[in-house]
Amino acid sequence: MSDQFDLGSMLSQAMAMQQQFEAARADAASREFVGQAGGGAVAIRVTGSLQVLNVSISPQAVDPSDVAMLEDLVLAAFHDALAQIDEMQQEVLGPFQTAGMPDLGDLGDLGGLADLESLGLFGAPNDIIELDAPTDGDHA
Repeated sequence: MSDQFDLGSMLSQAMAMQQQFEAARADAASREFVGQAGGGAVAIRVTGSLQVLNVSISPQAVDPSDVAMLEDLVLAAFHDALAQIDEMQQEVLGPFQTAGMPDLGDLGDLGGLADLESLGLFGAPNDIIELDAPTDGDHA
């Protein structure tokens, strides 16, 4: 068995992983979540793709003299739904975040490549580059 790098195998694995990811993402987007607040007085039904499907408000939650409270309940219910969606995404999509990634170790400063100044790609920090303003004779 060879220890050589097999690009074909790696590409095949990457394509399979991409298909699995897309299937998991589609499944996550199609799920529905109900965020609630005020002991269920306000409920918001949202898909995993963040499409709001329904808002339900109990008549007991409606106090014309305290509209701010109702607004807070709606916002809290929405945040509850978003928290549920975030948790689901971590469970369903989390494994794809690091799966298949080779351990590159500590790349540090990339062997000196991160120091673009020393490579002559940028001037010293105190270098000033002056640009002339275009004149009527200049053409783009």
